[in-house]
Amino acid sequence: MQRNDDFSQRAVVHSADEPWVASPMAGVDRRMLDRIGDEVARATTIVRYAPGSKFSSHVHTGGEEFLVLDGVFQDEHGDFPAGSYIRNPPQSSHTPGSEPGCTIFVKLWQFDLADRTHIRVDTNKMRFVPDREGVEVMPLFSDGSEDVMLERWAQGADIVLDAPNGLELLVLDGGFDEGGDTFRADSWLRLPKGASSLAKVGKNGARVWIKRDHLSETPIGPAV
Repeated sequence: MQRNDDFSQRAVVHSADEPWVASPMAGVDRRMLDRIGDEVARATTIVRYAPGSKFSSHVHTGGEEFLVLDGVFQDEHGDFPAGSYIRNPPQSSHTPGSEPGCTIFVKLWQFDLADRTHIRVDTNKMRFVPDREGVEVMPLFSDGSEDVMLERWAQGADIVLDAPNGLELLVLDGGFDEGGDTFRADSWLRLPKGASSLAKVGKNGARVWIKRDHLSETPIGPAV
């Protein structure tokens, strides 16, 4: 199962226009953004949990990173409302589900396999800080090989998207135009290593999840 697996190319998915596809677990549906592999895969996905749905307990051999978009994600480690940013490193385990239902943006098998650092951040309790003209940032994670943050872009701003080692973003609210596409909530963009582009922010500004410098090496799927 492959989707947007040529990492030398710009990739765009306006996921709000995509159908939900059932996962192997009842009540859990997904919209795939990029993927290398079958059910065990290097994958970037938007996943929707129906109220009362859950997965059985499992180990994340390759790690799991996710941002809660709406509702409340739950596991034995706690209840995580919209705005929660979680990194479950390789070899961690949990039993995920949601009594009220939730939607998450999730990335699997995209960790250094030696990483054992758990991150659980509630962005609702954090503040944006000025960074450059038209941009405020909220850092979430950095380890020398990738930087993850939320960015808030001002209405009407021109935002340069330089990607010397790749860049990926998900629109959380607001929107912008880039590369002939109009991006809005749940639109996803991936720029390859060495790319540069310009985002022209709309009248409502934009808030995005963004990751940089994680595509210095061509990604491969898990060895299974």
